[in-house]
Amino acid sequence: MKVHKKALIITYYWPPAGGPGVQRWLKFVKYLPEYGIEPIVYCPENPSYPITDESLKGEISEDTTILKQPIKEPYRLANLLSKKSSKQISSGVIPKDKKQTLIQKLLLYVRGNFFIPDARKNWIKPSVSFLSEYITKHEIETIITTGPPHSLHLIGLQLKLKHDMKWFADFRDPWTTIGYHKQLKLTKSSAEKHKKLESKVLQTADQIIVTSSNTKKEFALKTKQPIAVITNGYDSHHIQRPEKDSKFTIAHIGSLLSERNPEQLWEALGELVEENTSFSEAFQLQLIGVVSDAILQTLQQYGLTNHVQFLGYVSHESAIKAQMSSRLLLLIEIDSEDTKVIIPGKLFEYMVSDTPILAVGPNDSDVETILKSTNTGRYFYYDEKQAMKSQILSYFEAYKNNSLSVHAVGLQQYSRKVLTKSLADLLKN
Repeated sequence: MKVHKKALIITYYWPPAGGPGVQRWLKFVKYLPEYGIEPIVYCPENPSYPITDESLKGEISEDTTILKQPIKEPYRLANLLSKKSSKQISSGVIPKDKKQTLIQKLLLYVRGNFFIPDARKNWIKPSVSFLSEYITKHEIETIITTGPPHSLHLIGLQLKLKHDMKWFADFRDPWTTIGYHKQLKLTKSSAEKHKKLESKVLQTADQIIVTSSNTKKEFALKTKQPIAVITNGYDSHHIQRPEKDSKFTIAHIGSLLSERNPEQLWEALGELVEENTSFSEAFQLQLIGVVSDAILQTLQQYGLTNHVQFLGYVSHESAIKAQMSSRLLLLIEIDSEDTKVIIPGKLFEYMVSDTPILAVGPNDSDVETILKSTNTGRYFYYDEKQAMKSQILSYFEAYKNNSLSVHAVGLQQYSRKVLTKSLADLLKN
């Protein structure tokens, strides 16, 4: 296909990075050439990824140009103080204030006030220098930055001002309103610096791209620049569908942070285990990914420990297999106004797994809207214990009758290929 233009994509997360942060642009890069866009990827040469997945390298075309430059990672220095605390914080697993150690409080304070906007800020200057030369030499007219880390948007900001090129700023998550931002122990002046930087990016980028309608509403109050919603999505794969688990397996795939702890859900499951012998014998709670100590303690509190199968981080392929083999999938978001804008990337893979979804989160969430419109699951608020308990029991009865299934509608709009066409159309304008 004829190439209409080149697009320089500036990203921190790139294989072998694991987890959800890498998937979005890995898939865009995969499909952009089909729509006449040549992607050129710029990423760190020696990053400090909290989790890695070597299998994702297989999804990168040999024809893709990938530029790499060294990065100085302060998390490596933080490891000298506490490797566990450093890894937890870089993964987003932040304990509640009362349970933070002195070292964790120190690391959060330093991270929030000495590394603005984030711990990758020292990559901005060398990146601008390297890319300026590359842009001039190769006549690049379009750049895309994706954050977090939001310091990458500052690379885009400087390149935009220096070369007067078209700049697209992609926000996988919000900046100053994201949940963990409030846990960084920011001073008043540091908080103000974040807001000023955010404002400058939002008002200077030619096009803002966000992953949810609620984030678009938030940013529309902060800028008059055009904002497009391009959600995350699911991709086609050739993984053979496994048989469903013989047990009534309820699986959660992804990070379970300290704040992502729906106690009434755990209490409802604990009551079902206590009251229903058949349920107790069949039930298994499968946790795949990083799980905070606070979650494990709560599960123990409600008598669920003996039913928990903790697998830790697994490859993306293994995660997809687990989604398909489970009987029920859990999607849990923090119960706050800030998190209603979050649409976890795994939601879309959940939706095509042919497994019902039970989601718990805040009111007025984009996730609730998507689940209802696609008929792929049920959404509950944190205080709806009885409703959750009844729904789980209903799913369990269907499992026993071998009739537990999903009748999804309208999923095609969330395929990575369709979403990439939306991106390509923006890039060609």
